[in-house]
Amino acid sequence: MEKREVCGTNEAPLFSWPWESLGKFKYLLYAPLVAKVGYGYYKGEANDGDWCFHVLNLLCLRAFVHQLWSSYSCMYFLNRTRRIDQRGIEYNQIDSEWHWDNFFILQTAIASFLILSFPSLASIPIWDFRGFLCCFILHTAISEPLYYWLHRLLHTSDLFHKYHWLHHSSQVLHPFTAEHLTFFEHLLLCVVIGIPLLGTAAIGYGSRRLIYGYLLVFDFLRCLGYSNVEVFPSRIFDILPFLKYLVRTPTYQSLHHSEMDTNYCLFIPFFDELWKTQNPKSWELQRAMSSRKTTRVPDFVFLAHVVDVVSSGHAPFVFRSFNSMPFSVKPYLLTLWPGSYVAMLLMWAKSKTFLFTFYHLGGKLCQTWVVPRYGFQYFLPFAKEGINKQIENAILRADRLGVKVISLAALNKNEALNGGGVLFTNKHPDLKVRVCHGNTLTAAVILNDIPKEVDEVFLTGATSKLGRAIALYLARRKVKVMMLTLSAERFTKIQKEAPPEFQMYLVQVTKYQAAKHCKTWILGKWATPQEQYSAPSGTHFHQFVVPPVFPFRRDCTFGNLAAIRLPENVEGLGSCEYMLERGIVHACHAGGLVHALEGWKHHEVGAIDVDQIDVVWEAALRHGFRPVT
Repeated sequence: MEKREVCGTNEAPLFSWPWESLGKFKYLLYAPLVAKVGYGYYKGEANDGDWCFHVLNLLCLRAFVHQLWSSYSCMYFLNRTRRIDQRGIEYNQIDSEWHWDNFFILQTAIASFLILSFPSLASIPIWDFRGFLCCFILHTAISEPLYYWLHRLLHTSDLFHKYHWLHHSSQVLHPFTAEHLTFFEHLLLCVVIGIPLLGTAAIGYGSRRLIYGYLLVFDFLRCLGYSNVEVFPSRIFDILPFLKYLVRTPTYQSLHHSEMDTNYCLFIPFFDELWKTQNPKSWELQRAMSSRKTTRVPDFVFLAHVVDVVSSGHAPFVFRSFNSMPFSVKPYLLTLWPGSYVAMLLMWAKSKTFLFTFYHLGGKLCQTWVVPRYGFQYFLPFAKEGINKQIENAILRADRLGVKVISLAALNKNEALNGGGVLFTNKHPDLKVRVCHGNTLTAAVILNDIPKEVDEVFLTGATSKLGRAIALYLARRKVKVMMLTLSAERFTKIQKEAPPEFQMYLVQVTKYQAAKHCKTWILGKWATPQEQYSAPSGTHFHQFVVPPVFPFRRDCTFGNLAAIRLPENVEGLGSCEYMLERGIVHACHAGGLVHALEGWKHHEVGAIDVDQIDVVWEAALRHGFRPVT
């Protein structure tokens, strides 16, 4: 689907929510209900008959329904072939829908007002079968046609540009989009919802289970329609054709957002058929979406892994909004820890590489796949073979699909694990997919972050793949490099790689104290507080150590891991890569992208070619990548 621009005014009466200025403090509006329920528990009173308890309980259940659908909608590894709109959801849409749950406060306030005004509503029975039939009739006969005509009115020019444009400004449907409406529109929706419930209660057939059931089913069907995943097999409508008049599918709803003068119904398409507004492509497209077996092959794959149990919650299918921001430890993540731990064990026992997220860049489809292994597992000797098998299978799968470049992230290219990818290219010499560790651009980012006037640096992790490349490059710039290593043999080997006239700039040191006067440190291994205090005040710590060192020195500055900002023409990006800011990716990720955009035919594995550092850097800048600092 093509990107469409929808705009209007936000100054119409009842456009904004009354508590909009409260921000996240809006949840304090629930405090009176929470306090009353808490007081009941404190007094030892049963809350089963307390209307405050039921209002809050129903609120939690409804939020859970929305969260489940949000999670499913973002599980691309489960539903990628049945996604109706293949674009990704961008940051601006996530921000716009951030307060999708405002309607819960509105409906909670209305429910509280009604119960306080009509106390008999608080004493309705638990169950009355007659109420379900009555509610169904009122919903079908009144709420459905009422919603239809209100929806059509909101699509008239005046009301659309005053109110309904906000809902249609969301480019890609998501369960939260269903509730992305103005205050005025949600007041109208309260009327639609209230008629069956209050009407049934007025007749005398109301019950608690009816209220729970109706609202949960209502939310479930709303989220289903906006899930952007066609969940209904077309053969159901072939066997039972009358269902086409009774069931609004996700495809049906998506067509309303792409062709806005059709498919206005709430849940029952009969009313579109009745008033001649049903899109003629509705069921043909539904069949195509439900039967689709393949999707576009990615041009580029970034092969990542899980960092740790806590950060595993930083996924779009856990909390979409949290994933759209840089990862940081939040208190509520601790409540997820038991579940996350169980998920880790299950993935360890039986799981394979899965699609995590995607975006488009320069017309190329770029995906992130995740190896189902956690950071600590890479350091378990008995896990090495299994991890390499997972990586190898991912590379072979990419090769079969026709992926152009697959880039190995972080520990997936660990030298001790697979020689920076050499293990796989040697074992499979006929690979069509190019395997790339991306470290050439990582080295370029670090080197270009060092001021030109610097003439001396202190380097730890000096004999690693990155450390070697950085040392040799700086030596060519006539920068003195103090290489921290206890191995004279490994130091000498690297020194001899430098041209004779530059070998003098490489100096072996064995203690941190040797750099007590050097103000430019490049950390390739973890530095303890004591080791950091060997640096003079005012030192800047560049680093390529994973995870990054903790900044103990307040009188020094610390750089982040090598990262680079994506070009401005990136589309469909709504996830943050671990602790990096929006639109920024790790340099090794970008290195693989540059490899794909340039169409290079060689593998980038093993030792870094120092002669290619400037070539890769210039190519990155040419394609619109920008330094973070």
